[in-house]
Order: sequence, then structure tokens, then C-alpha cells
Amino acid sequence: MTAGVDGRRSSSVTFAALSLSALTFSLLQTMIAPALPTIRAEFGASQAGIAWIMTAYLLSASVATPILGRLGDVCGKKRVLVVMLAVLGIGTVIAALATSLPVMLFARVVQGVGGAIFPLAFGIIRDEFSPEKVGSAIGVVSAVLGVGSGTGTVISGPISSHLGYHWLFWLPAMAIAVALVTTMLRVPESPVRVGGNVSVTGALLLAAWLVALLLGISQGPRWGWESASVLGLFALAGLLIALWLAVESRSAEPLVDMRMMRIPTVYRTNITAVLFGFTMFSVMVFVPQFVETPRSAGYGFGASITAAGLYMVPASVFMLVAGIFAGRIGARYGTKIPLLLGTLIATSATSVLTFAHSQSYMIYIATSLLGVGIGLGFAAMSHLVVVAVRPDQTGIASGMNANIRTIGGSIGTTVTATVIAAGAGAGKLPHESGYTNAFLLMTAGLAVAVVAAASLPNVRPSSGADGIAVAAPERMGASPVPRPRSARGSGAAVADR
Repeated sequence: MTAGVDGRRSSSVTFAALSLSALTFSLLQTMIAPALPTIRAEFGASQAGIAWIMTAYLLSASVATPILGRLGDVCGKKRVLVVMLAVLGIGTVIAALATSLPVMLFARVVQGVGGAIFPLAFGIIRDEFSPEKVGSAIGVVSAVLGVGSGTGTVISGPISSHLGYHWLFWLPAMAIAVALVTTMLRVPESPVRVGGNVSVTGALLLAAWLVALLLGISQGPRWGWESASVLGLFALAGLLIALWLAVESRSAEPLVDMRMMRIPTVYRTNITAVLFGFTMFSVMVFVPQFVETPRSAGYGFGASITAAGLYMVPASVFMLVAGIFAGRIGARYGTKIPLLLGTLIATSATSVLTFAHSQSYMIYIATSLLGVGIGLGFAAMSHLVVVAVRPDQTGIASGMNANIRTIGGSIGTTVTATVIAAGAGAGKLPHESGYTNAFLLMTAGLAVAVVAAASLPNVRPSSGADGIAVAAPERMGASPVPRPRSARGSGAAVADR
């Protein structure tokens, strides 16, 4: 009995450390955004220069997430997580002390390694938790990404107003220190590892095409979509992607196993990830702008920055609640079901924004529905990918899924901004039709996500002896490598035929 109690206590501490780490990273992702005008004035930086504070973080996280996820599979997930938390903490302290834009940009690049928290956390959960707890645990940690991102924009204003923008970094640095010490002392090292090395060539090519693609997307509105620089970046990204795919397909030890990426559950889930990222980040950026628009424009509510943040509170709350229940729904009905429900509910949310945004309460209804939909969707996506691959592929598979969400968010905010601004003169407020068209575009994207989710095989709990997903790898397209027997439990599942 004592051993059982100790085991439950150990799992609770591990889960708390992983959740705190994930929450801190997601807060750092968005908390700085409302304070950018203040930082720009203090640094004397240009608008284009200050925008790199967000871009540098995005690029760094996009590169680090899949590479460090794979490194965790090879070297040990706890070991990599400890190093990553230490680096994240150092970057956050540097940001808090920064007095110039170059130092701040360097700090944000260092902070970006924190994106690897999610694949490493999912891997540890799969290896260490009992099968019946894996779905719920992954669901909560997945939901924390959306919760932290939404909460960051809400609490940023009061913190920077009363304490100064430096505390947007000091407070997370304290939380990182707690998570680091707890991880070092109480989180066990996962026993599941893959042999071999991390492909340096594959990592460099992956980093190169991600930087080229995301830099082109993020700078398109500033440099011009038809500029030689942007077109050149997109052409370079396409060339590097083709080269990366060729190298990875021929490599004996690829960074990303292309057979794994072709597993139906994996690639269809990744399609939904792009579209969920597109919608979530777009809503978080542009719904506050919509409600802040003065009523004299014929739409909007003239909300203050603080009041605009409150419109996003229901999304954050319901993301967490839905993430908790997603595991239970998946355990009873199959992991496909919460993803399908999530896409349908998220589609209803953007439909409300499209056709019924004239009243304040309708915005609250829409953000509440969106929170439920994204909470269910993020949790289910992470669990589906984890149980569809071998245990030694957990880090890279979930890292790529997280990266694909980020790419979707980058595309979403950029494309949505272009749609909203279409037809508006320089220095003028966007027309209401710009927002309507943007919300309609999100709805159309989520409708595609519904189709992708509906096409997935349903994954149901199973009592496999090793606790590993038993969707037959030969049938699904994965390489048939024997499963490690040392994993304590990883949410066994079986795909419906």
C-alpha cells in the first residue's frame, strides 16, 4: 500500500513539474506582446526592429522543438529537460536585465529552446504514467499551451503597469527555477531510449528550411509579398525541404523517420494541427483588436486593452477544463472522438464570430466555445500522435506536431492580418468586412479540420502488456521495431480497423 501511495505521489510531483514548465513557456510566448510599445520607447527601437522580439522567439522555438525532442529520445528525456530548463531560465534572466534591443533579441533566441518542453513532457508522461492516466495527463499539459498563451495577454498589462515590464521575465524566471529544481530532484529518468545518434545533417537542414519559411511568412507584410527577399526565402525553403526529405529518406538514422510521418493517424492529425494553430493564434491576436475598435467605426466596442483581454479569459478557462475531460472522453469512446468534437465546436465558435459579432455577449460565447474546441483538440492531437508511434519516436513525433501548430499559427496571423487590412487605407481602421472575411476564412479552415478528424481511425484503450499503442506498425506504415519492455506505461491503445 505504501508503495502505491508513493507511486501516486511521485506521479503527481512529476505532473506538477511538467505542467509548471509548460505553463511558463506558454506565458513567455505571449506575455511580452502587450508591452512591446513600452519596450520600443525605452530602447528607442523602430517598429520593424521591435517586432523581431516575437519573431526571434518563434524561429528559435520552431528549430529547437523537434531537434531537442529527438535528442530526448536518444539521450534521455529528463536529462534534456533539465538542460533545457536551465537554458530557458538563463535566457529569461538575460531578458529581464536587457537594456538594449540586441541583448533582448539574444535573450529571446535563448528562451526559444523552451519549445521542447512539450515533446519531452509527453514522452515522460508516456513512459512513466499508468496507461489509464496518460490521456488525461497529456490533455492537461496540451491545454496549458493555450491557457498560458491566453492568460499571458490578460495579465501582461497589470504586471507591466504596476511592476514594470522587466517583471514579465522575473516572475517566469522564478517559476522556471522551481520547475528546474523539482525536475532534478523528483522526476525520474525515462527508461525508453532509441539507439544511435542525432542526425546533424538532418537537424541543420530542418533548422534551415524552418527559418527560411517562417522568416518569409513573418516578414511578408513588412517587406512585401512580391519582394525579392520574401520570394527568395520561400524558394529557398522549398529547395531545402526537398533536400531534407531526400536526405532523411536515405539516412540509416534519420532525425525524422519519414515512414513515421506517413502513418495515417500522424499525418491526418498534423493536418488538423495546422488548422487549429491557424485559428487559435489568429483569434488571440485579432479578437482583442476587434473589440478595441471604437464604436464610431460602425463595429467594435471601444474596449480598453485590459477589457479586451477579459474577452479572452473564457477561452483560457475552458481550454483547461476541456483538456482535463478530453482524456476521459478518449478513454471511454476513443481518442478520435474528442478531436472530432473539438473541431466541430471550434467551427461553431468561428461561425459565431463571422455572423453574430455585433453584441459583446456573443464574443464571450464565441471565445468560450473556442476554448472548449481547442482544449479538446490540442489534447486529442497530442495523445493521438503519441500512441500512434513507437515509444522511442515519441519526442520527435510530438515535437513535429507542436511545430506544425506553430507554423499554422504563423501562417494564420499573417494571412488574417492581410485579409483584415484589405481595402483599408493607410492609417485607417479596417472595414468590418475585413474581420468578417477573416473569421469566415478560419471557419472554412476548421471545416477542413473536421473532415480530417473524421477520417482518422479511432484509438481506444487497450490492456497491452507493455502499455504501448498496438496499432500494428506494419499496417500503419511505421517501421516494425520491437517495443521496449521497460516503459512503465504509455497509454496503450488499439486502432479500430
